[in-house]
Amino acid sequence: MSTDRRNFLMGLGGLSAGAISVNAQEKPTTTTSSSAIPEPARISNILFSCKYGMTKGKTIEERFASAKEAGFDGIDFDHAGKYTAEQVRNASYQTGLFVHNAINHTHWGKRFTSAKAEDIATAKKNLEHCIRVSQAAGGSGVLLVIGRGGDGDAKEIADRARKHISELLPLAAALGQRILFENVWNQMFYKHGGSTDQDCKELVDFIDSFNSPWVGSYFDVGNHHRYGRMGDWLRALGHRVVKLDLKGYNLKKAQETKKDGRGFCDITEGDIDWVDVRKALAEINFNGWTTAEVGGGDTKRLKKVLDDMKRALIG
Repeated sequence: MSTDRRNFLMGLGGLSAGAISVNAQEKPTTTTSSSAIPEPARISNILFSCKYGMTKGKTIEERFASAKEAGFDGIDFDHAGKYTAEQVRNASYQTGLFVHNAINHTHWGKRFTSAKAEDIATAKKNLEHCIRVSQAAGGSGVLLVIGRGGDGDAKEIADRARKHISELLPLAAALGQRILFENVWNQMFYKHGGSTDQDCKELVDFIDSFNSPWVGSYFDVGNHHRYGRMGDWLRALGHRVVKLDLKGYNLKKAQETKKDGRGFCDITEGDIDWVDVRKALAEINFNGWTTAEVGGGDTKRLKKVLDDMKRALIG
């Protein structure tokens, strides 16, 4: 990963493609849940959420309340490794904000592609925890960065990841949780630093190799704009796309500066063909959650992000 790319990601609140630390002022909740069962703010084919790490507040409840006030239908809890399932569930019940997904950022460091047995053991433990957090809070999935291409031969690391991820499928099925792979700049299933007209056949084949309804794609519209047309990738992935991450990417700027990582930007500020993305989503009959993955902030900033999401996906 380029320094610019890493610096960009580290600057964003709660990105799924980087290791983010919880605000030192934040305190875990120990409150008792209320009787109201949290539900999405709306029932629609396109639901809007943000990453928990994009919000501000001293407690989970304060941060959930900010996302709710901004108008989001729910939230993607991308700090699952820092809290118990009970804490996340109780915060959802207290605020009424629906949690649709969970993420543990250590998937970048403790990878399913690692050759170290201790890394695999930690990766499995972390994934199990996220599955339980999402289920307890009422969510339906877990975002997972599969690993990193530098961990070995392409076939070797794909086989290793498949073997160990598959061992968690019985738990995922029992708790009704999808294990969803995010397309990231991890040098797997695309040619890093290659052309801008690549396809996603390798990613499609990897997902299909599980032959399981409990595996799918948490497709990031923006992460691979540098390498291909996002509408075409969505069409190729088709029914495998369960959830979406949204960020912007300015390919022209990246090419002019000759620094790929500088292309990332707010959702509607780049040169992604959102009209074609909307067409592709309609063609694959997408119904589900979309999550902003850009720089966060206070409630005012979150409202702006939500507006950008609506412009991108509704027009």
